[in-house]
Order: sequence, then C-alpha cells, then structure tokens
Amino acid sequence: MSINLKSTFSDLISKFSSDEKLKLDYWKEIEQSYSQKSRQYHNLIHLENMIRELGEVKDEIIDYDALLFSVFYHDIIYKATSKDNEEKSAEIAKKRLEKINISNERIIKIYNQILATKSHKKSNDSDTNFLLDADLAILGKDWNVYENYVYQIRKEYSIYPDFLYNPGRKKSTNSFPRVR
Repeated sequence: MSINLKSTFSDLISKFSSDEKLKLDYWKEIEQSYSQKSRQYHNLIHLENMIRELGEVKDEIIDYDALLFSVFYHDIIYKATSKDNEEKSAEIAKKRLEKINISNERIIKIYNQILATKSHKKSNDSDTNFLLDADLAILGKDWNVYENYVYQIRKEYSIYPDFLYNPGRKKSTNSFPRVR
C-alpha cells in the first residue's frame, strides 16, 4: 500500500484548519525536517511505514487523528548528539497545534505520546501503545529489512566511533520492551 504523506497530512490538518498557507507551511516544515541529509532512517519513509502499520489496526485506535499528528511530529527534531529530541519535537507539535482548531486535551495527548517515544515504556493509553509499536515495528521485520535499518541507524550516528556507538546502541536496544 502506497502512502502519500503530503495528502495524508493535508487531509488530517484540513479537519482542524482552513488556512491554506498555514497548512502548507506546516507540511513544508515536516517535509524539510524529515528530509535532512543526516537522516538515514528517521525520515519520510519511517513516517510512511508507521502510518502503514497503524492502518492495519485503525479500527482499534480510539483517536486516529491525534495519533497521526503524533506520527508526523514525533521525530520532527532529530539530532544524534541530542538527548532531548522528543521533548523538542513535542514542544514544536504543541506550538503548531495550538494555532489550529484542536482541543487542548488532544494537544496534551499528542504531546505525551511524542514524549513516550523516548522510553517506549508500555502506557495505560492504548493509542500511545499503538504509536510505540509502530515506531519500533522495524525490529520485527525480516532480516534484510532489519539489517538495512541497522545500517541506516549507524550512519545517523556516524559521528561516534564504534567503541562509543556499540555499547550505547546495545544499551538502547536492551531498553526496549520485550515480549515474553
């Protein structure tokens, strides 16, 4: 299933704003952020894959629109050397969403969903768990797809030599929830 991210975002934001310039500006910001040269994995393809994963369970999602906003904004800020990407991404989402006709309750939900992508800890909110599952779905793909992911992540963190990267990556991977 092919996903047109621009039209998906346009359809989504059109439910909350009729300001064409604002909608286009928001899309351009998303597209430019996820298209940065440094992004080998955390890019537009990652968003497409997440939306595809969520589409398979759409009927089980309580607030699909909020979840889509969380997908589009969850990695809008992504720098390998930063420890607060999720916080910065959540802040940008909050600032952008406050300018459209979306409830404060939903904005808080989206903000918290984005923050949850930092630890990937199981949530009491099922929609947040769907977001986290979609974000980490790559870990359950076939070997060739997973191997490409490992390569792309390594390129994103190429600033770090192996002796620093390998233990850090192991720690990060081991922090992900395990199915028992």
